Amino acid sequence: MRTLIKDAYLVTQNASRDIVKGDILIEDGTIAKVGEVKEGSDAVIDASGDVVIPGLINTHTHVAMSVMKGIADDMPFPQFLDTTFAADAKRTDRDIAAGAAQGCLEMIRSGTTTFLDLYYSEDVIAGAVEKSGIRGILGWAVLDEQFTTQKGNPLDNCKRFHRQFKDRPRVYPAVGLQGVYVCSTETFLGAKEYALENNLLQTFHLSETRKEVSDCKRKEGSRPGDYLASIGFLNDHCVAAHSAWLTINEVRHLSRTGTKVSSCPVSNMKLATGGVAPIPEMFQNNVTVSVGTDGSTTNNSLDMFGEMKTLSLLQKASRWDPTVLPAQKVLDLATVDAARAVKMESMIGSIEVGKKADLVILDGKAANLRPMRMGSLVSNIVYSSYGLNVKTVLCDGNVVMQDRAVRTMDEEKVLSEAEDAARELLG
Repeated sequence: MRTLIKDAYLVTQNASRDIVKGDILIEDGTIAKVGEVKEGSDAVIDASGDVVIPGLINTHTHVAMSVMKGIADDMPFPQFLDTTFAADAKRTDRDIAAGAAQGCLEMIRSGTTTFLDLYYSEDVIAGAVEKSGIRGILGWAVLDEQFTTQKGNPLDNCKRFHRQFKDRPRVYPAVGLQGVYVCSTETFLGAKEYALENNLLQTFHLSETRKEVSDCKRKEGSRPGDYLASIGFLNDHCVAAHSAWLTINEVRHLSRTGTKVSSCPVSNMKLATGGVAPIPEMFQNNVTVSVGTDGSTTNNSLDMFGEMKTLSLLQKASRWDPTVLPAQKVLDLATVDAARAVKMESMIGSIEVGKKADLVILDGKAANLRPMRMGSLVSNIVYSSYGLNVKTVLCDGNVVMQDRAVRTMDEEKVLSEAEDAARELLG
């Protein structure tokens, strides 16, 4: 199957960050040519005047929580936790599947083609991912048995999920550790051992709140990042979500071990947990940073365009420095750097020959994207765009949405089932 995308502005995100006016030829799901294409094709997508970017990569979310959106807004953090945990404890496979489908639909509509998830019942979520046509790196939640609502041992559940889904084309099993507040040293190291034996990504919450830090200091005698380094847990398969309350010493631990970071600015700001991720220091120490939305109870949106803009503005405002996190670097964090964070840099993250055709076409006629100038195009994408600008989305060369019509999911059915599930779960 050969698909041709014609006559667009191509924000390649290649090593030179080239932006060119031209075409993309896709053969059997892979980018075969970028530039002027004269060969024939089986299908043509006319993108005249539009903008093509690599599919966005959301490196931290809880996709199945989409049906819980709005249940815990504008609450102090302890009350937020009580509210969400109470709802979480009542969840069934039906509403988890419905929430995952709604979340995948929202991500398609806002240009995300790969996401890193952390939740339980990832076997149920995997079904929604496969139907949606996008790519899910699904980290089964691992924590001490005394703290979980899962049946059985969470690490054993994670292992079973991996064995069942390890050969699926859209689903990449991963190990998702909840955090230092519910995971013992034994749990961390057992999870690490299994992950490295099977070349699995590990993702976990790290230093999201000041209380998490102070509790860890009381329990383990050191801050979370220092503690995880001291027990030998951190490694280059790790993606640490949030990482807002880190010292420079902890940043150096991340650098030394190859641990990556997923910054979630909207979630942290909405919950008012304080702390701003020390991203400039992470860059100075060669830590790979990416962007995550977190779940729909802490963010209410899975739109990575909004997340990119917020991340840049938060860093600029907190540092009193408008040069911190410029637009090009922010786009890197959601594409090429995110691909590196999830160890898929050879597959996705840029528009280059040989990579998977994960592509997002933005409406070049939209008022907020004009004027259309090469020199300000990336700035427009980061500071002016939002998910509703997305017209067409391809993942692995397959068209999952074209001209704003989702082709892989029955949108009306997905939203109806999500509404029913939310009513049943939340009352």
